[in-house]
Amino acid sequence: MTFYFTGIRSFPKLWKSNSYFGLSSSHSYLSLFLKDCYGIRNQEKCFSVKTMSAQNTKAMNLLIAKARCVRKLDESSNKQVSADSSHMFAAGAAKKRSQMNPSSKDPVLPPVENIIQLPTKPLNSEEWDKLKEEFKEKANFENWIILQMVKCHSSVDVAKSVLAWVAAKNSGIVGYDLLVKYLYLCVFHKQTSEIIDVYEIMKARYKRLESGAYTLLMRGLIYTDRWREALLLLEDLKKVMIPSKKNYDDCIQGALFHQDVNVAWNLYQELLSHDIVPMLETLKAFFDFGKDMKDDQYSNKLHNILLYLRNNQLYPGESFAHSIKTWFESIPGEQWKGQFTTIQQSGQCLGCGKTVESIHLSSEEYEFLKAKIMRDVIDGGDQYKKTTPQSF
Repeated sequence: MTFYFTGIRSFPKLWKSNSYFGLSSSHSYLSLFLKDCYGIRNQEKCFSVKTMSAQNTKAMNLLIAKARCVRKLDESSNKQVSADSSHMFAAGAAKKRSQMNPSSKDPVLPPVENIIQLPTKPLNSEEWDKLKEEFKEKANFENWIILQMVKCHSSVDVAKSVLAWVAAKNSGIVGYDLLVKYLYLCVFHKQTSEIIDVYEIMKARYKRLESGAYTLLMRGLIYTDRWREALLLLEDLKKVMIPSKKNYDDCIQGALFHQDVNVAWNLYQELLSHDIVPMLETLKAFFDFGKDMKDDQYSNKLHNILLYLRNNQLYPGESFAHSIKTWFESIPGEQWKGQFTTIQQSGQCLGCGKTVESIHLSSEEYEFLKAKIMRDVIDGGDQYKKTTPQSF
Protein backbone atom coordinates (compact mmCIF):
# COMPACT_ATOMS: atom_id res chain seq x y z
CA MET A 1 0.00 0.00 0.00
CA THR A 2 1.15 3.51 -0.69
CA PHE A 3 0.25 6.61 1.34
CA TYR A 4 1.20 10.30 0.88
CA PHE A 5 1.50 12.65 3.82
CA THR A 6 1.97 16.35 3.08
CA GLY A 7 1.43 17.89 6.44
CA ILE A 8 4.98 17.64 7.77
CA ARG A 9 6.93 20.81 6.82
CA SER A 10 5.36 20.74 3.35
CA PHE A 11 7.70 17.96 2.21
CA PRO A 12 5.93 15.00 0.58
CA LYS A 13 6.72 11.76 2.29
CA LEU A 14 6.12 8.42 0.75
CA TRP A 15 5.31 5.59 3.10
CA LYS A 16 5.42 2.26 1.41
CA SER A 17 4.24 -0.86 3.19
CA ASN A 18 5.71 -4.11 1.94
CA SER A 19 4.56 -7.34 3.55
CA TYR A 20 7.36 -9.86 3.53
CA PHE A 21 6.49 -13.47 2.88
CA GLY A 22 7.03 -15.77 5.76
CA LEU A 23 6.01 -13.21 8.35
CA SER A 24 2.74 -12.95 10.08
CA SER A 25 0.43 -10.05 9.53
CA SER A 26 1.49 -8.65 12.87
CA HIS A 27 5.16 -8.64 11.83
CA SER A 28 5.76 -6.63 8.67
CA TYR A 29 8.22 -3.98 7.55
CA LEU A 30 7.44 -0.38 6.68
CA SER A 31 9.98 1.23 4.36
CA LEU A 32 10.12 5.01 4.77
CA PHE A 33 11.31 7.04 1.77
CA LEU A 34 12.05 10.68 2.44
CA LYS A 35 12.66 12.61 -0.73
CA ASP A 36 13.72 16.24 -0.68
CA CYS A 37 12.01 17.77 -3.68
CA TYR A 38 12.75 21.42 -2.99
CA GLY A 39 16.27 21.59 -1.58
CA ILE A 40 19.57 21.90 -3.37
CA ARG A 41 20.51 18.26 -2.89
CA ASN A 42 18.19 15.68 -4.39
CA GLN A 43 18.63 12.70 -2.11
CA GLU A 44 16.57 9.78 -0.92
CA LYS A 45 16.83 8.37 2.58
CA CYS A 46 15.41 4.98 3.43
CA PHE A 47 14.56 3.72 6.89
CA SER A 48 13.25 0.21 7.49
CA VAL A 49 10.87 0.03 10.38
CA LYS A 50 9.65 -3.28 11.72
CA THR A 51 6.06 -3.20 12.94
CA MET A 52 5.61 -5.26 16.01
CA SER A 53 2.47 -6.11 17.67
CA ALA A 54 -0.16 -3.58 18.54
CA GLN A 55 1.11 -3.52 22.10
CA ASN A 56 4.52 -2.26 20.96
CA THR A 57 3.26 1.00 19.43
CA LYS A 58 5.52 2.93 21.78
CA ALA A 59 8.60 1.59 20.04
CA MET A 60 7.04 2.37 16.67
CA ASN A 61 6.37 5.97 17.65
CA LEU A 62 9.96 6.30 18.85
CA LEU A 63 11.30 5.21 15.48
CA ILE A 64 8.99 7.62 13.64
CA ALA A 65 10.14 10.45 15.88
CA LYS A 66 13.73 9.49 15.10
CA ALA A 67 12.99 9.68 11.39
CA ARG A 68 11.46 13.13 11.85
CA CYS A 69 14.53 14.27 13.77
CA VAL A 70 16.83 13.11 10.98
CA ARG A 71 14.61 14.93 8.51
CA LYS A 72 14.89 18.17 10.46
CA LEU A 73 18.67 17.90 10.56
CA ASP A 74 18.73 17.33 6.80
CA GLU A 75 16.49 20.35 6.20
CA SER A 76 18.68 22.60 8.32
CA SER A 77 21.74 21.36 6.42
CA ASN A 78 20.07 22.14 3.09
CA LYS A 79 19.13 25.61 4.28
CA GLN A 80 22.72 26.25 5.32
CA VAL A 81 24.01 25.15 1.91
CA SER A 82 21.43 27.33 0.15
CA ALA A 83 22.34 30.32 2.31
CA ASP A 84 26.04 29.83 1.61
CA SER A 85 25.38 29.54 -2.12
CA SER A 86 23.24 32.67 -2.24
CA HIS A 87 26.00 34.65 -0.56
CA MET A 88 28.78 33.24 -2.70
CA PHE A 89 29.37 36.66 -4.30
CA ALA A 90 28.57 38.75 -1.25
CA ALA A 91 31.05 41.22 0.18
CA GLY A 92 33.90 39.47 1.93
CA ALA A 93 33.07 36.06 0.44
CA ALA A 94 36.31 35.91 -1.50
CA LYS A 95 38.33 36.55 1.64
CA LYS A 96 36.45 33.82 3.51
CA ARG A 97 37.05 31.33 0.70
CA SER A 98 40.73 32.20 0.59
CA GLN A 99 40.98 31.61 4.34
CA MET A 100 39.17 28.28 4.04
CA ASN A 101 41.31 27.19 1.05
CA PRO A 102 44.74 28.73 1.48
CA SER A 103 46.87 28.51 -1.63
CA SER A 104 49.97 26.42 -1.33
CA LYS A 105 51.74 28.29 -4.12
CA ASP A 106 53.89 31.32 -3.52
CA PRO A 107 52.51 34.61 -4.87
CA VAL A 108 53.73 35.46 -8.37
CA LEU A 109 55.64 38.71 -8.44
CA PRO A 110 55.26 41.04 -11.44
CA PRO A 111 58.18 40.97 -13.88
CA VAL A 112 60.88 43.51 -13.27
CA GLU A 113 61.10 45.93 -16.17
CA ASN A 114 64.39 46.84 -17.76
CA ILE A 115 65.03 50.42 -16.74
CA ILE A 116 68.01 51.73 -18.69
CA GLN A 117 68.51 55.36 -19.53
CA LEU A 118 69.15 55.88 -23.22
CA PRO A 119 72.55 57.41 -23.94
CA THR A 120 72.61 60.90 -25.40
CA LYS A 121 75.97 60.51 -27.12
CA PRO A 122 77.62 57.71 -29.12
CA LEU A 123 79.19 54.91 -27.05
CA ASN A 124 82.15 52.70 -27.83
CA SER A 125 82.12 48.90 -27.71
CA GLU A 126 83.22 48.68 -24.06
CA GLU A 127 80.48 51.05 -22.95
CA TRP A 128 77.84 49.11 -24.89
CA ASP A 129 79.10 45.86 -23.35
CA LYS A 130 78.79 47.33 -19.89
CA LEU A 131 75.28 48.59 -20.61
CA LYS A 132 74.27 45.17 -21.90
CA GLU A 133 75.44 43.54 -18.66
CA GLU A 134 72.91 45.65 -16.78
CA PHE A 135 70.11 44.42 -19.04
CA LYS A 136 67.97 41.53 -17.78
CA GLU A 137 67.40 39.83 -21.13
CA LYS A 138 70.82 40.07 -22.68
CA ALA A 139 69.90 38.13 -25.83
CA ASN A 140 67.40 40.82 -26.92
CA PHE A 141 69.38 43.85 -25.87
CA GLU A 142 70.28 45.10 -29.37
CA ASN A 143 66.70 44.98 -30.67
CA TRP A 144 65.33 46.47 -27.47
CA ILE A 145 67.73 49.42 -27.34
CA ILE A 146 67.24 50.36 -31.00
CA LEU A 147 63.46 50.13 -30.58
CA GLN A 148 63.60 52.53 -27.63
CA MET A 149 65.65 54.91 -29.76
CA VAL A 150 63.00 54.78 -32.48
CA LYS A 151 60.26 55.57 -29.97
CA CYS A 152 62.24 58.50 -28.55
CA HIS A 153 63.60 59.67 -31.94
CA SER A 154 67.14 59.49 -30.65
CA SER A 155 70.10 60.95 -32.47
CA VAL A 156 71.31 59.15 -35.59
CA ASP A 157 74.88 59.20 -34.26
CA VAL A 158 73.87 57.30 -31.12
CA ALA A 159 71.95 54.70 -33.15
CA LYS A 160 74.88 54.39 -35.55
CA SER A 161 77.18 53.52 -32.65
CA VAL A 162 74.84 50.61 -31.84
CA LEU A 163 75.16 49.29 -35.39
CA ALA A 164 78.95 49.68 -35.30
CA TRP A 165 79.08 47.74 -32.01
CA VAL A 166 76.88 44.94 -33.43
CA ALA A 167 78.89 44.79 -36.67
CA ALA A 168 82.16 44.49 -34.72
CA LYS A 169 80.82 41.43 -32.88
CA ASN A 170 79.32 39.74 -35.98
CA SER A 171 82.04 40.06 -38.61
CA GLY A 172 80.54 43.23 -40.07
CA ILE A 173 76.99 41.84 -40.35
CA VAL A 174 74.00 43.83 -39.08
CA GLY A 175 70.56 42.20 -38.98
CA TYR A 176 67.66 43.27 -41.17
CA ASP A 177 65.49 44.49 -38.29
CA LEU A 178 68.25 46.71 -36.94
CA LEU A 179 68.84 48.20 -40.38
CA VAL A 180 65.15 49.03 -40.89
CA LYS A 181 64.87 50.71 -37.48
CA TYR A 182 68.04 52.68 -38.11
CA LEU A 183 66.67 53.65 -41.53
CA TYR A 184 63.55 55.00 -39.84
CA LEU A 185 65.65 57.32 -37.68
CA CYS A 186 67.62 58.48 -40.72
CA VAL A 187 64.41 59.29 -42.62
CA PHE A 188 62.92 61.04 -39.59
CA HIS A 189 65.99 63.25 -39.18
CA LYS A 190 66.41 63.61 -42.99
CA GLN A 191 69.97 62.30 -42.99
CA THR A 192 70.18 61.69 -46.73
CA SER A 193 73.77 60.42 -46.77
CA GLU A 194 72.97 57.78 -44.17
CA ILE A 195 69.79 56.84 -46.06
CA ILE A 196 71.81 56.20 -49.20
CA ASP A 197 74.36 54.12 -47.25
CA VAL A 198 71.61 51.91 -45.81
CA TYR A 199 70.01 51.67 -49.25
CA GLU A 200 73.28 50.42 -50.75
CA ILE A 201 73.67 47.81 -48.00
CA MET A 202 70.11 46.52 -48.46
CA LYS A 203 70.34 46.52 -52.24
CA ALA A 204 73.52 44.43 -52.11
CA ARG A 205 72.29 42.00 -49.47
CA TYR A 206 68.57 41.49 -50.16
CA LYS A 207 66.76 40.83 -53.42
CA ARG A 208 63.36 41.72 -51.98
CA LEU A 209 62.31 43.89 -49.07
CA GLU A 210 59.12 44.07 -47.09
CA SER A 211 56.68 46.93 -47.71
CA GLY A 212 57.81 48.95 -44.68
CA ALA A 213 61.40 49.09 -45.91
CA TYR A 214 60.24 50.07 -49.42
CA THR A 215 58.17 52.90 -47.96
CA LEU A 216 61.05 54.24 -45.87
CA LEU A 217 63.51 54.09 -48.75
CA MET A 218 61.16 55.86 -51.17
CA ARG A 219 60.44 58.56 -48.62
CA GLY A 220 64.12 58.99 -47.92
CA LEU A 221 65.28 59.11 -51.55
CA ILE A 222 62.74 61.50 -53.07
CA TYR A 223 64.58 64.65 -51.96
CA THR A 224 68.02 63.42 -53.03
CA ASP A 225 69.75 63.41 -56.39
CA ARG A 226 68.92 59.72 -56.66
CA TRP A 227 65.17 60.32 -56.43
CA ARG A 228 64.47 58.34 -59.60
CA GLU A 229 65.59 55.21 -57.78
CA ALA A 230 62.51 55.69 -55.61
CA LEU A 231 60.48 55.15 -58.79
CA LEU A 232 62.38 51.89 -59.37
CA LEU A 233 61.52 50.81 -55.84
CA LEU A 234 57.88 51.62 -56.59
CA GLU A 235 58.04 49.36 -59.64
CA ASP A 236 59.54 46.55 -57.54
CA LEU A 237 56.76 46.95 -55.00
CA LYS A 238 54.10 46.77 -57.73
CA LYS A 239 55.33 43.29 -58.65
CA VAL A 240 54.03 41.88 -55.37
CA MET A 241 51.27 44.28 -54.29
CA ILE A 242 49.43 47.49 -55.09
CA PRO A 243 51.36 50.37 -53.54
CA SER A 244 49.62 52.46 -50.93
CA LYS A 245 48.44 56.02 -51.40
CA LYS A 246 51.39 57.13 -49.26
CA ASN A 247 53.84 55.41 -51.63
CA TYR A 248 52.32 57.29 -54.57
CA ASP A 249 52.29 60.51 -52.58
CA ASP A 250 56.01 60.25 -51.83
CA CYS A 251 56.90 59.63 -55.48
CA ILE A 252 54.60 62.40 -56.76
CA GLN A 253 56.01 64.85 -54.23
CA GLY A 254 59.53 63.90 -55.30
CA ALA A 255 58.73 64.32 -59.00
CA LEU A 256 57.23 67.78 -58.41
CA PHE A 257 60.15 68.74 -56.19
CA HIS A 258 62.51 67.90 -59.05
CA GLN A 259 60.32 69.67 -61.66
CA ASP A 260 59.28 66.50 -63.51
CA VAL A 261 55.60 67.32 -63.99
CA ASN A 262 54.86 64.57 -66.51
CA VAL A 263 56.01 61.83 -64.14
CA ALA A 264 53.88 63.35 -61.37
CA TRP A 265 50.71 63.42 -63.50
CA ASN A 266 51.33 59.88 -64.78
CA LEU A 267 51.64 58.60 -61.22
CA TYR A 268 48.46 60.46 -60.30
CA GLN A 269 46.51 58.82 -63.13
CA GLU A 270 47.94 55.44 -62.16
CA LEU A 271 46.80 56.05 -58.60
CA LEU A 272 43.24 56.75 -59.76
CA SER A 273 43.25 53.68 -62.01
CA HIS A 274 43.65 51.52 -58.89
CA ASP A 275 40.52 53.14 -57.37
CA ILE A 276 42.67 54.58 -54.61
CA VAL A 277 41.54 57.89 -53.13
CA PRO A 278 44.61 60.15 -53.19
CA MET A 279 45.82 61.94 -50.11
CA LEU A 280 44.82 65.59 -49.87
CA GLU A 281 48.52 66.41 -49.46
CA THR A 282 49.11 64.95 -52.92
CA LEU A 283 46.45 67.18 -54.50
CA LYS A 284 47.72 70.18 -52.56
CA ALA A 285 51.20 69.63 -54.02
CA PHE A 286 49.84 70.04 -57.56
CA PHE A 287 48.25 73.40 -56.67
CA ASP A 288 51.40 74.59 -54.91
CA PHE A 289 53.47 73.66 -57.95
CA GLY A 290 51.11 75.51 -60.34
CA LYS A 291 51.44 78.85 -58.57
CA ASP A 292 52.27 81.73 -60.98
CA MET A 293 52.14 79.30 -63.91
CA LYS A 294 50.46 80.28 -67.17
CA ASP A 295 49.71 76.88 -68.66
CA ASP A 296 46.22 76.10 -69.91
CA GLN A 297 46.84 72.36 -69.95
CA TYR A 298 48.05 72.37 -66.36
CA SER A 299 45.13 74.59 -65.33
CA ASN A 300 42.64 72.18 -66.89
CA LYS A 301 44.13 69.32 -64.88
CA LEU A 302 43.77 71.34 -61.69
CA HIS A 303 40.14 72.03 -62.58
CA ASN A 304 39.69 68.27 -62.98
CA ILE A 305 41.05 67.83 -59.45
CA LEU A 306 38.44 70.31 -58.20
CA LEU A 307 35.73 68.31 -59.99
CA TYR A 308 37.12 65.13 -58.43
CA LEU A 309 36.78 66.71 -54.99
CA ARG A 310 33.22 67.79 -55.81
CA ASN A 311 32.07 64.46 -57.24
CA ASN A 312 33.57 62.43 -54.40
CA GLN A 313 32.54 64.85 -51.64
CA LEU A 314 36.10 65.38 -50.45
CA TYR A 315 36.53 68.54 -48.42
CA PRO A 316 39.95 70.22 -48.28
CA GLY A 317 41.36 71.36 -44.99
CA GLU A 318 42.39 74.91 -44.23
CA SER A 319 45.93 74.50 -45.60
CA PHE A 320 44.69 72.94 -48.83
CA ALA A 321 42.03 75.66 -49.17
CA HIS A 322 44.75 78.30 -48.85
CA SER A 323 46.70 76.61 -51.67
CA ILE A 324 43.62 76.61 -53.94
CA LYS A 325 42.94 80.28 -53.16
CA THR A 326 46.58 81.23 -53.77
CA TRP A 327 46.66 79.39 -57.09
CA PHE A 328 43.56 81.18 -58.41
CA GLU A 329 44.90 84.57 -57.35
CA SER A 330 48.32 83.88 -58.91
CA ILE A 331 47.14 83.01 -62.44
CA PRO A 332 48.79 85.58 -64.73
CA GLY A 333 46.36 87.79 -66.64
CA GLU A 334 43.34 86.91 -64.47
CA GLN A 335 41.93 88.95 -61.63
CA TRP A 336 40.79 86.33 -59.14
CA LYS A 337 40.10 87.40 -55.58
CA GLY A 338 39.36 84.79 -52.94
CA GLN A 339 38.20 85.13 -49.37
CA PHE A 340 37.11 82.81 -46.60
CA THR A 341 33.45 83.02 -45.69
CA THR A 342 30.60 81.06 -44.13
CA ILE A 343 27.52 79.51 -45.69
CA GLN A 344 24.02 80.08 -44.35
CA GLN A 345 21.49 77.33 -43.80
CA SER A 346 19.84 78.24 -47.09
CA GLY A 347 23.13 77.59 -48.91
CA GLN A 348 23.74 81.24 -49.75
CA CYS A 349 27.34 82.46 -49.65
CA LEU A 350 27.83 85.59 -47.54
CA GLY A 351 30.77 86.64 -49.72
CA CYS A 352 29.31 86.65 -53.24
CA GLY A 353 25.62 86.18 -52.50
CA LYS A 354 25.27 83.12 -54.74
CA THR A 355 23.70 79.84 -53.67
CA VAL A 356 26.20 77.06 -53.21
CA GLU A 357 25.42 73.77 -54.90
CA SER A 358 23.82 71.30 -52.51
CA ILE A 359 25.01 67.73 -52.15
CA HIS A 360 21.36 66.60 -52.04
CA LEU A 361 19.28 65.98 -55.17
CA SER A 362 16.58 68.46 -56.03
CA SER A 363 13.12 67.22 -57.01
CA GLU A 364 13.87 67.85 -60.70
CA GLU A 365 17.19 65.98 -60.49
CA TYR A 366 15.52 63.08 -58.70
CA GLU A 367 12.79 62.76 -61.35
CA PHE A 368 15.40 62.91 -64.11
CA LEU A 369 17.47 60.18 -62.42
CA LYS A 370 14.38 58.04 -61.82
CA ALA A 371 13.26 58.29 -65.46
CA LYS A 372 16.75 57.49 -66.72
CA ILE A 373 17.02 54.37 -64.54
CA MET A 374 13.56 53.19 -65.61
CA ARG A 375 14.40 53.76 -69.27
CA ASP A 376 18.00 52.54 -69.43
CA VAL A 377 18.15 49.93 -66.66
CA ILE A 378 14.68 48.52 -66.04
CA ASP A 379 13.34 48.69 -69.60
CA GLY A 380 16.65 48.69 -71.42
CA GLY A 381 15.17 49.47 -74.84
CA ASP A 382 15.50 45.99 -76.33
CA GLN A 383 13.86 43.50 -74.01
CA TYR A 384 15.44 40.52 -75.74
CA LYS A 385 18.87 41.62 -74.54
CA LYS A 386 17.93 40.82 -70.95
CA THR A 387 15.18 38.24 -71.37
CA THR A 388 14.39 35.10 -73.33
CA PRO A 389 11.18 34.19 -75.16
CA GLN A 390 10.47 31.62 -72.44
CA SER A 391 10.21 34.37 -69.81
CA PHE A 392 7.14 35.77 -71.58
